[in-house]
Amino acid sequence: MKVKVISEKENVLLKRKEVVFEVDHNETGGTPPRTEVKKALADLLGVNHDLVFIKKYETKTGTLTALGRANIYLTLEQAKKIEPEYIIKRNLPPTPPPEEKEAKEPAKEAVMEEKRELEKGETVENAKEEQHNE
Repeated sequence: MKVKVISEKENVLLKRKEVVFEVDHNETGGTPPRTEVKKALADLLGVNHDLVFIKKYETKTGTLTALGRANIYLTLEQAKKIEPEYIIKRNLPPTPPPEEKEAKEPAKEAVMEEKRELEKGETVENAKEEQHNE
């Protein structure tokens, strides 16, 4: 993945740098995740990746080149004042939903319960056989 800055504009009023960039992703084949592009762009410009907010990022149809726009702020507080909440959320690293973790635990518990019931059932059957044999 190669990131190239097409244009860079300083916005003094909003205390940010507005960047138009291009991502060539011939090696990966598919469009790289936003987080990877964000880190690559931050490394290229020499800034903290937490201060980079990708506004738009699309692959051109039929090509392996993506075009995007990003805002780079001086401070995180300034970014939170200006950027919409959905852009801030979109630029956060992905986290697994908590429902998956909670769903796994009851499944384990259900398996353990079934195992206990089977063991109880076997002991009841063994007791019945012992009574019948006497």
